[in-house]
Amino acid sequence: MAHEVEVLILQHPLEVDHPKGSARLLHLSLPRSRLVTGEVFADAALLAAPFEAAGAVAGTPRHNLLLYPDIPQDQVMGVPAPPALPAGWLREPSRLRLIVLDGTWRKSRKMLYFSPPLQQLPRLSLQGLPLSRYGIRKAHRPDQLSTLEATCAALAQLEGHAEKFRPLLTAFDSFVASQLAYRQEKA
Repeated sequence: MAHEVEVLILQHPLEVDHPKGSARLLHLSLPRSRLVTGEVFADAALLAAPFEAAGAVAGTPRHNLLLYPDIPQDQVMGVPAPPALPAGWLREPSRLRLIVLDGTWRKSRKMLYFSPPLQQLPRLSLQGLPLSRYGIRKAHRPDQLSTLEATCAALAQLEGHAEKFRPLLTAFDSFVASQLAYRQEKA
């Protein structure tokens, strides 16, 4: 597919050297991705910066879409409700930039709270997902996916090609299996 969704991964600093993190694998596997580390993303210019990835179409403006659920508790914390997702955006995936927060749920909420430009983005909230394959990190609910799993699901939904991401998910399964085997060896 010639035109794909761009992915901007905003990674919490405590995730950078985490041996069980999936964002680095995701970034290395997606040619139209960029990985930026930080906790506060208050510079709106970051969200508008063109990608320099191989094959990126220069000068094509992108619509930023935050991959993040609409959680009522966020409004209690003072995070405004996100704007509605314009229906026309989903008809042109080649014009989308998916913004992904990489961190624990607690860390990602903090990143959102301290980053007003992110709060102003329409959100893509995934529904009806399979259980996570990410058995090496703790999740509070079975529908909480790793950064890699959630991004693959979002891209499959946006681009309409789930099969395209199967090799990446298979590699992720191997990564998880090797981590579990290592854990058993040390026990």
